[in-house]
Amino acid sequence: METTIVNILIIVLMSTGVLFSVVTALGLIRLPDVYTRTHAASKSSTLGVLCVLMATFIHFWMIEGIFNTQMVIAIVFLFITAPVGGHLIGRASYMSGIKVAEETVRDDMKDALKEEKKEIDENKSIEH
Repeated sequence: METTIVNILIIVLMSTGVLFSVVTALGLIRLPDVYTRTHAASKSSTLGVLCVLMATFIHFWMIEGIFNTQMVIAIVFLFITAPVGGHLIGRASYMSGIKVAEETVRDDMKDALKEEKKEIDENKSIEH
């Protein structure tokens, strides 16, 4: 009975991981600009890979009897670094001048950069 529940959990996690990975692939193909593609790649691929890693971890722990601490470290590392990496790629793209798609309704970074530049100019004038 316990093995059946564990196998069902593994199948659900693995299927969810595959589904999120397919969504990532479709997003990378269909979305119009680097910002939306980065969003798709960082969010859904992170969830997809995390589900697959969790399924693998649970299989080895519950079925094979092997508790793999490296797998736990990989899950935590991926959970922390992948979204941050996606954010930094998007910010670097914006700072280097890559335009947003025509369908974009709102550009919050433009206002934030104006305020940041104004603060930098004020600090320079105070120092001199």
